[in-house]
Amino acid sequence: MAHFDKLTAPMHGEAIQFVNGEPIVPNNPIIPFIRGDGTGVDIWPATQKVIDAAVEKAYGREKKIEWFKIYAGDEACDLYGTYQYLPEDTLTAIRCYGIAIKGPLTTPIGGGIRSLNVALRQIFDLYSCVRPCKYYQGTPSPHKRPQDLDIVVYRENTEDIYIGIEWESNDPTGIELINYLNNKVIPSNGKLGDRKIREHSGIGIKPVSKEGSQRHIRKAIQHALRLEDKKRHVTLVHKGNIMKFTEGAFRDWGYELATNEFRQLCITERESWILSNLDKQPGLTIEKNAMMVDPGYSSLSTTKKEAICKEIKIVVDSINQTHGNGQWKKMVMVDDRIADSIFQQIQTRPQEYSIIATLNLNGDYISDAAAAIVGGLGMAPGANIGDKAAIFEATHGTAPKHAGLDRINPGSVILSAVMMLEFMGWNEAANLISNGLSSSISEKQVTYDLARLLDPPVEPLSCSGFANSVIERF
Repeated sequence: MAHFDKLTAPMHGEAIQFVNGEPIVPNNPIIPFIRGDGTGVDIWPATQKVIDAAVEKAYGREKKIEWFKIYAGDEACDLYGTYQYLPEDTLTAIRCYGIAIKGPLTTPIGGGIRSLNVALRQIFDLYSCVRPCKYYQGTPSPHKRPQDLDIVVYRENTEDIYIGIEWESNDPTGIELINYLNNKVIPSNGKLGDRKIREHSGIGIKPVSKEGSQRHIRKAIQHALRLEDKKRHVTLVHKGNIMKFTEGAFRDWGYELATNEFRQLCITERESWILSNLDKQPGLTIEKNAMMVDPGYSSLSTTKKEAICKEIKIVVDSINQTHGNGQWKKMVMVDDRIADSIFQQIQTRPQEYSIIATLNLNGDYISDAAAAIVGGLGMAPGANIGDKAAIFEATHGTAPKHAGLDRINPGSVILSAVMMLEFMGWNEAANLISNGLSSSISEKQVTYDLARLLDPPVEPLSCSGFANSVIERF
């Protein structure tokens, strides 16, 4: 039994256990919740009401969540003291019970933790941030066809520049490090020419590891395997054309994982071209196949031509029997795209994408951009998942000026609850909430943020009123 300083755990209920990275969920799980700062005072009660109603309607008395209130952010400081934004009680509860859900939290100013969200991800090694971006009919959007976008962004959580290893421009250690890099490391590399880091630069470290990349991409591929048809598609998004040994390595390690660990279940984009050419022309020679895969083949050097032909021969010899004759069309397609181009493509060709697996900074930008297409952060759920814990959360800020007015949109946390229920395997309850929320929006029963964007505008529901509307439409 876990010991708490200022909390009392529920008398009834059981802990969720993780086995090989998967949750083992009892019928009466204890789930800690963090109400959240600012509008969390409105959003959380509305969300909890929706979850409890869905679980009861789906399972009657067979299943029930035992809620356990824990603290973080400003509310934690009120109970535990100044700068106690993330008390040990909270960490113990999440560690003990495995799954938690939270509202928005204030980023501390002037002391304490740099970011509560980042801290939680790092403490519990929640290495995959999962952000679905799906359109609900009736949601106001600046795009003509927002319904064409239905993707899930997998953002790596624990590496890249968000790891927070950086120095100010006037930091003595940073200055010493710049001098060491300029005078020792860069010249000894032999490939960096006369490049130098300018004096008075702030500098940061961008680590990207094989282990961190592959465990994250593994989650994305496993997600794709639960989908069907063309949605079985994972796109590795990177800036490897510039950052070759970090983001480029992320791409390479992703392909290595797909073609080794998931060999019988995956096909790469280039492999699909090779096998598709052979399916259409069974007697196709390796060289003619190469010309079709690489249109500029004829102008390449002999060495590059030989490399492409070797690649094609390996593909045909190794997987044509298992993946050829169209068999690959039922498998998970793995391809890659440059990060800047994906911002265009999720707008111009959104139907072509399903699961986007990317690094930390890229994922932050892309998930927010995709959320804007389908209606904004008020409708964007999120989850942070590791092998021993998972935290589901609102993706928007605390909006303190709206706190306590019962007017804010609880959609982000409600949809995060849908993700949580799906993660638990309670799909019947998750589907009820999805149906209720979708119907409420399509019938223009929405909170002020969406109501004011409709044409013509409609009378908005309160935050609690929207929760009731969702429940009424299960």
